[in-house]
Amino acid sequence: MPTLISHNPTETESLGERFGRAAKTGMVIALSGELGAGKTQFVKGLARGLGVTARVHSPTFTLVNEYNGGRLRLHHLDLYRLETPQMLASAGIENFLEPDGVAVIEWAERLEDGRWKIEDGKIRKVRFEILNENDRRIIYDDPGA
Repeated sequence: MPTLISHNPTETESLGERFGRAAKTGMVIALSGELGAGKTQFVKGLARGLGVTARVHSPTFTLVNEYNGGRLRLHHLDLYRLETPQMLASAGIENFLEPDGVAVIEWAERLEDGRWKIEDGKIRKVRFEILNENDRRIIYDDPGA
């Protein structure tokens, strides 16, 4: 898996933009990492790569933000507040695992604790690690694979 050391939010967004340019209908991108690791910055770049011009922000309290107006519809999910498999099920997560556009899921590691499995090959994985105040290690699947 490729690795990028990002030194600032712009570099993180650039990687997201590459994913957005390569995205095809049905693509699901699973993001994992600590708070403040850069997941939402990545999604901002992803949206830009899809041609979405709307302001992108984390859907922590709404669960899903949907963005139209780009090459593909973007479904941006944040599972931070969903702590149990029952909460995930009642939120209708399965509807976004085969999206009509692109789905990007923050805190995707929570899916692995329930009945949903993030399977290699079906879902692109991106893991963020905080190295220090500015630097992030981003380990990711090839967006065009």
